[in-house]
Formats: sequence, structure tokens, C-alpha cells
Amino acid sequence: MTGKQKTDNSAKIIGNDDNSIKLAAQALKKGELVGLPTETVYGLAASAVDDRAVLNIFKAKERPSFNPLIVHVADIDMAMAVAEVTPIAKKLMHAFWPGPLTIVLKRNKDCPLSELVSAGLDTVALRSPNHPVAMALLKTSKLPLAAPSANKSGTISPTTAQHVIDGLGSEVAYVLDGGAAAVGIESTIISATDGVVSLLRPGSISSDMIEDVLGEKITTPTTSPNKITAPGQLASHYAPNNAVRLNADNAENDEFLLGFGDVNGKLNLSPSGDVDEAARNLFTMLRQADKLSSGGIAIAPIPNTGIGIAINDRIKRAAAPKS
Repeated sequence: MTGKQKTDNSAKIIGNDDNSIKLAAQALKKGELVGLPTETVYGLAASAVDDRAVLNIFKAKERPSFNPLIVHVADIDMAMAVAEVTPIAKKLMHAFWPGPLTIVLKRNKDCPLSELVSAGLDTVALRSPNHPVAMALLKTSKLPLAAPSANKSGTISPTTAQHVIDGLGSEVAYVLDGGAAAVGIESTIISATDGVVSLLRPGSISSDMIEDVLGEKITTPTTSPNKITAPGQLASHYAPNNAVRLNADNAENDEFLLGFGDVNGKLNLSPSGDVDEAARNLFTMLRQADKLSSGGIAIAPIPNTGIGIAINDRIKRAAAPKS
């Protein structure tokens, strides 16, 4: 055969057995990128203590350098090795870790993490994922892992191993296959750098759940910040190629309607009106709608309660004008 042979990126999807975990851990230690399943979405993982590896995340995602990364840790002890874990933060870690809660904290004075993960800030966003494959990789590699969503910056987040290959196949050494993401929406992000807890990005862990643990109210900014202080704060994010219209009861001008509950479309995020089911389906169905649409995507109204708050945050950013 003459000419360059086409690379089969799907061959990079490996299992989640011990040998696959060891193979991925070795790649991370060499500075390579690995697709990592978590309960929220798939992450693009690299050693968070390796400047070159972290820089490769920014390059692969075409991510702005001012947008910080979430660092995944195995447990509270690993968190305390890199950040100033406040009493409030520790209380929340005990309550919600491992799980979909990211906590922004001050970096330790001798923090070993690459400065690139913090994007020039004196803070770092940490979480411990509630997924057996992610946890096995953290423990096998013995590394904190920078792992933003495994997609090009601003596009629809991946919830399966194949989604990672579709968007970043040439950039990754391997993708560990952990099945479809159970939550389907990125983690809740809070700031807990001092005595005040602020919600920076909604997720499946709600403000009410956090307040129940703390026994006090947390602050919730009502507008997007002028300065990025945590991941997931860009006005335009999670966006398909087609334009998105929100709170639609029907399709117009050849739009592809994503339904919810009694509002039926070509696809329905949850025929029963279950916001948890809608969250699990959101990004996968957005991808399908984007491929099939010839006139934009319309999305039915989603209740702004529970994880519905996070869904509305994501689709609002998906509908925002692209910069």
C-alpha cells in the first residue's frame, strides 16, 4: 500500500481492567494524555505536576490559557498536600467526596502542582471523582491529575469513550472505557478559600445540599464574573455547531426539537419529566441533534430545580453567542 495509512483512533479505547489501568498510568508518567471516565463526564487527564503535560491539555483542547483546570485527587490527604484545606472545605469533603463537588482552595506555599493548572491564580480547583476507574488510575499512578472535560474547548462535553475519540482521538494515548457517565453534567464548583462559601458553577450537588451540611447559606453570584476564577465560567460553553433556542414548545424553521416531559421532539431528554434522566441524556442528545439538524436546535423548558439548575446553566451557555 502506498501513501499514509489512516490511523484507527478507536483502537485507543482500552478496557478498565488492571492491565489497562497500568498502561494508562505509564502513559501519564511519560507526560501523555489519557481519556478518563468519571461519574460526571469524561476528562482529559494529565499529570498535574508536569508542566509539559498540562500544557498539552491546553493545546489539545485549544483552551484559553486564562481558564484554570480542575485537578482530581484520590482523597483528602492528597488534597492537603497541594492546597490549604479550610475547616469548611474539609467538612464538605467528608460529606461529598468522592463525588461531583469541586472545591476551589488556596494553593499551598510549596504546592507541587504546575502553575498552569491555576491559570495565574493563587488557587486550585480540586475534586475526588466517584468512579472506580478514575479512582484506580489515581491510586495506581500516585499522581494528582489535571482533567478538564475531554473535548475541544467550548464544545459539547463527552459522556462516552467514543465521544472522546470523536473529538480528540489524535491527541490521546488511550481512553479508559468506563461506560456512559452516570451523572452526565459537570461537577458543582464552589469556592471555600476562607469562611465564605460561594457557588461558582451549579451541578448535581445543589446549594441546598451544601447548605444542609454547613447549616448556613452560601452565596450565589447572579451574573457571570468579569474575571474567570474557576473552570466552567465562560459565557459561551458546551456549544454545538448549530444555533440553540431555549424554552421552546415547538420546532420552527427546520429546527431539531429536544423535548422534555410533555413537550415532545425528535428526541426527548426525559419523557417522564425526570431532570436526573435529562442530565444523563443532555450532552449525548445535543450531539445527535447537532448532527441531524438543518435549521438549529430548539430545547424544551427544563424545570429550574435540583439538577435542572445545572442543566439550564449548561444550555444557556450553549445558546450564548460564540466569541
